[in-house]
Amino acid sequence: MTTGRLVGSVAALVALAGVIVGALALARAARRIGNGTGRRGALVALGAGLAGMVTGGLVVAAAEGGPGTGYGIVGGFVALAIGLVAAVLGWLALARSRRTV
Repeated sequence: MTTGRLVGSVAALVALAGVIVGALALARAARRIGNGTGRRGALVALGAGLAGMVTGGLVVAAAEGGPGTGYGIVGGFVALAIGLVAAVLGWLALARSRRTV
C-alpha cells in the first residue's frame, strides 16, 4: 500500500465516520432524545466531513496519475464525496439543534 492510497483511504474512513455521527445527530436533534440536542454530534460530523474533504482534495491535487497508479486518487475522490455528505448532515443537524420547541 502506497502512501497516497493510505492517506486517501484514511480520509474516506474519517468522512464515513462523519456520515454515521451526522446521521445519529440528525436523528437525535429531530426527536429530542434525552437532554441532548445533537449539537456536539453535529459539530463532530461537520468537522469530520470537512477534514475528509480537505484531505481528499489534497490527495487528488497531488496525484500525478489516474486510477491504479498508486497515488490514491480514487480514495481522494471517495473522501470528497462522502465528506460532502457528512458536512451536509452535520449542517442539517446543527440547524435543527438550534431550533426551539
